[in-house]
Amino acid sequence: MNNGKLMGKTVVVTGAAQGIGKAYAERLASEGAQIILVDLKPEPLAEAVEDLRAKGLSAEGKVLDVSNEQDVKRFAQELGQQHPKIHGLINNAAIFSTIKLKPFWEIDASEWDRVMAVNIKGPWMLVGALLPYLRAAGSASVVNIGSDAVWMGKAGYMHYVASKAAVYGMTHAMARELGGDDIRVNTLSPGFTETNVPRETFTQAQLNGIMSAQSLKRVANTDDIVGVASFLISDDSRWLTGQTLHTTGGLLFR
Repeated sequence: MNNGKLMGKTVVVTGAAQGIGKAYAERLASEGAQIILVDLKPEPLAEAVEDLRAKGLSAEGKVLDVSNEQDVKRFAQELGQQHPKIHGLINNAAIFSTIKLKPFWEIDASEWDRVMAVNIKGPWMLVGALLPYLRAAGSASVVNIGSDAVWMGKAGYMHYVASKAAVYGMTHAMARELGGDDIRVNTLSPGFTETNVPRETFTQAQLNGIMSAQSLKRVANTDDIVGVASFLISDDSRWLTGQTLHTTGGLLFR
């Protein structure tokens, strides 16, 4: 798909080496955007960039620990020198798949802090660091990735749920503060989406339970989600800010 609606836009996607993050990057690149793929893991990141380039798409990779303040500042400064105008940012990087389910009273404080550092402090720092270049674009869009686990009160990973709950509040506050700069800030809130990670961590019985609770009786794949991200980055959503779009197949009605 290349309708060119993102032509001329430079977009940063974090957590982009694999899974749905890579799918966001590929979809936006296929619509003409120049994509900066960001990830903590150099080797999968290089493979993702190579894969997109092999498809004729514009992509480059940057290694970054979004939870490290100095690393974020370095990244933003270097990126701004290369790309003085940033038109979009998808804050997708998060700790989830490596979390081992346990009651909240058994969560170690260091694990709690690490999840919060990546899932909520990271997006906050990155938007702030990239703000001069988002402003320079004249009009820009930030997409924070939430999770509908928040609304279901999923047991076993309360630190993840709490971190994603904070994302919604952050989106609202950012949207208020950045509206004067014509920077839109919205949340994309996926439900269960099949990528290479969830298939390894969910049993068929669990998948059947998810599907039975949804209005649409199948498991979502990345193609079901990435078009919504494209909409939020594109000028088609130019009058939308401070909102949450739930891509859950009718699991929740909000």
